[in-house]
Amino acid sequence: MRRSSASVKAVKAVLVVLLLVFTLFPTYWMLVSAFDGRAGQGGATLLPRELTLHNFSYVLTDGGFGTFLRNSVVVALATVVVSGVVALLASVAVARFRFRFRTQMLMLILVVQMVPLEALVIPLFVQIRDLKLLGTLTGLVIVYVSLALPFGIWMLRGFVAAVPVELEEAAYLDGASWSRMFRSVLLPLVAPGLVATSIFSFITAWNEFIFAMTLLGGEADKYTVAIGLKSFFQQNSNDWGSIMAGSTIITVPVMIFFILVQKRLSAGLVAGAVKG
Repeated sequence: MRRSSASVKAVKAVLVVLLLVFTLFPTYWMLVSAFDGRAGQGGATLLPRELTLHNFSYVLTDGGFGTFLRNSVVVALATVVVSGVVALLASVAVARFRFRFRTQMLMLILVVQMVPLEALVIPLFVQIRDLKLLGTLTGLVIVYVSLALPFGIWMLRGFVAAVPVELEEAAYLDGASWSRMFRSVLLPLVAPGLVATSIFSFITAWNEFIFAMTLLGGEADKYTVAIGLKSFFQQNSNDWGSIMAGSTIITVPVMIFFILVQKRLSAGLVAGAVKG
């Protein structure tokens, strides 16, 4: 029995190690290639042949990645702020107030989440074109906000519905106005859900490629990091050192951000499912 138990544990350990290798190896390969000064010549190897920061300096200066980073930060932060505010107010409306077609609207929000993003490219392109916002970061923010709102509204609705109405009524009896009750009672209780939806909005705006490429067109000074990385792919050859350095610049900030908020994100996802 002990041998059988030890064998099972050994098999599980091997499977875990294989899973970790399979999951982490692409990241390791990206980092090795980014710091390998000869990756652009003969391709990357398991160990860097020449450690250097040249790939990063080239990407940030001559490659124009500094501009791409600035554009992505502006777009991502604007998407997080606008979608967070609108989703929070909309979730309060659908969770606390009773109005006509309320249930139908909630079902419509769910249906929108099921639509493939590729099916929305042409309709959103036409709308942004009619608004004269093609080739602008403003038009891109509007599209990203529209993509983030269905998830944000549906998730925050669960947090708002989980807050007892008696707390709000007690605040009113103490003389608080609606705005004071919202700031002091409701907002702190739904803050974990707001953090979770903000992370979703940030990652969506940071990594998205199709809409950015379609809406920004040839405006190279407006490119985000996802499109800017494409500029290092050539027709006949690719500079893998620069490509991996750019990929590292894109990936590492998101990984660090996710690690820092992981506990709050997990708590937010669980708490939002308590009551719908």
